[in-house]
Amino acid sequence: MSGRADSDLSPDTRADDADDADVGQGDDAEDAGHGEHDEHDDDTPHRARRARWAAVGAGAVLALAGAAAALLRLTGSVPALVPAAYACGAGACALAAVLGSRGRTRRALWLLIAGLMVMALGDQFD
Repeated sequence: MSGRADSDLSPDTRADDADDADVGQGDDAEDAGHGEHDEHDDDTPHRARRARWAAVGAGAVLALAGAAAALLRLTGSVPALVPAAYACGAGACALAAVLGSRGRTRRALWLLIAGLMVMALGDQFD
């Protein structure tokens, strides 16, 4: 920009001027400018529902897998720490499923990760 007072305005500045001009034109101008936000707001409950179902599903599957692994390891000749680690990891994943069903999807994700890490640590002792 040259710094001259009579220089052209950038395109983004012109768009702001056009929005200011539409303010006095009534409800049609307001509805036309905010249509994109309404579509996004309608999708938010669906995203939250999908996140809850994903947390519940992943937590339940991993809890069942951890419980099955704990039972299988319990029947073998491994140290007691191994089935205990699988059982604790399965419990953490089950708790993550409960948290996910209540809408605490971020906490459920971190709890799923922690549960899987406990199971993997138990597998290292095998």
